[in-house]
Amino acid sequence: MNTPSGMTSRVTDLLCTVLQIEPPPPGADLIESGLLDSIGFMNLFMAMEKEFGIGVTAADLSQDRFRTVERIAAFVAGKLGPAVAETVLTDPRTGHERRRIALGGEPEVAAAVAESRAAAPAWAALAPRIRARRLLRLADLIEERSAEYVAVERAGTGKPAAEAAGEVENCADLLRFYAGAVRADVAPAGGHYLPGRESWVRWEPLGVIGVIVPWNYPLMMAAWRIGPALATGNTVVLKPALTTPDTALLLARDAAATLGPGVLLTVPGDRDTGRLLVGSDVDAVAFTGSEAGGRDIVTRAGLRRVSLELGGNCPALVLPDAPPDTYEALVRAATYNAGQSCAAPARVITLRENYLETVEGLAKAMADRRAGVHFGPLNNADQAARYDRIIGQSAAGIEHIAPLAPPPGEEGGHWRPGRILADLPPDDPAVLEEVFAPVLTVQAADDHTEALALANSVPQALAASVWGTRTDTVLELAGGLNAGEVWVNCCLEQTAELPHGGRGGSGHGTDMSVLALTEYQRPKTVTVRVGRG
Repeated sequence: MNTPSGMTSRVTDLLCTVLQIEPPPPGADLIESGLLDSIGFMNLFMAMEKEFGIGVTAADLSQDRFRTVERIAAFVAGKLGPAVAETVLTDPRTGHERRRIALGGEPEVAAAVAESRAAAPAWAALAPRIRARRLLRLADLIEERSAEYVAVERAGTGKPAAEAAGEVENCADLLRFYAGAVRADVAPAGGHYLPGRESWVRWEPLGVIGVIVPWNYPLMMAAWRIGPALATGNTVVLKPALTTPDTALLLARDAAATLGPGVLLTVPGDRDTGRLLVGSDVDAVAFTGSEAGGRDIVTRAGLRRVSLELGGNCPALVLPDAPPDTYEALVRAATYNAGQSCAAPARVITLRENYLETVEGLAKAMADRRAGVHFGPLNNADQAARYDRIIGQSAAGIEHIAPLAPPPGEEGGHWRPGRILADLPPDDPAVLEEVFAPVLTVQAADDHTEALALANSVPQALAASVWGTRTDTVLELAGGLNAGEVWVNCCLEQTAELPHGGRGGSGHGTDMSVLALTEYQRPKTVTVRVGRG
């Protein structure tokens, strides 16, 4: 809740940061003292929008409202309302509070969906080339403001700068891909299929899409969903993860300037906010997250279209003739984003003849990957606790732990070391559960048949990899893996042109490629009588 004293303290901190001043005395006149000039007003309004999620309208522009810290605090509190719940966001690298944000409740969700619904007809009516131009402008704006996107992405996730910068670049690239892909004809060709008739298929948008994305790739996962949804003529209400709303708020700001009002809106919040969005007047839901979350959404969505991507626990089959760089490549993939990638390798499966060699090779490679130097922290306290629980319950007979190296002053963050676990029982929690952290388990099989059985033994079926040099063997194994995406002698290699999606416990949605366009469209067959028959 917003208390007067608490809001005054927050506004004071914000002013000091924006204006680069010391805290003013209580009741000090900011305008008369020259602390708040016209440029200061503009910077303050932008900071208030980012910090509190509120905009200053023309009707609000009375100097008296902004003359003192106390009046600004009262103005903000009035805008938020007395019953607005807040959450404290922490820096994963330090564990310290970094900002507070209002949680979207029923009024905020209903208002966003209504605004999106009102904007939908005009956006859908645009010719594909016009929508494509606007999406290209949005991609350009993201690139122009990439430093801002990188900074807030890092603030919420703790990612190294290079990782965050690459993901901002991928976001812009994906939007450009769908700006072009939507102009290609993916429908069956029109033609003479019935006597005296001509038929064709129209692809039409679904309407308003509720998009819910996770905290591991806040910007990129949003782009995977909103790119095809917007390109095909839908409007979107985006609900980011509780801990990482920052880039989603920037997306909504820049979309309003390039796509138009109401086309892409962001409602920050918690799981209850997401449930409200699923239960609202949206036409479809696109969800990326946990299997439990996906099941809940399916129950609440009823007969509406649902697209799900629900995680991996992905196998990597390492054969005796695997390339020399296999261990380094697997460890790099398993520690990228601190292992918090649905498609990252998690379960290494070997033949017995190369089991010990693989354990030693992975251990050596992992020893060179240090949390705090080569990869960032886990995202939040709950995820760190989950890691600790699974590792604590594991009965691994062999355990190799990489060193930790958090930077000075960041020792209190959610840092967890890379681990190699081997000599495991088949029902070990580190094998059966997706740790979603920089951890690799290693299991041995008697032959290829057993290796495939181990690989396919968990409910998830998102991605997998095979490592070996005999073309016939690796391709046969790749064909036998139950996964939506399989790599051979590489891992986590993805591009906008190729589809990504799972099976079974990993959901049934498709991200990326032209195939994702149909996730957000429905076909309509039109048949016209042209003869006398």
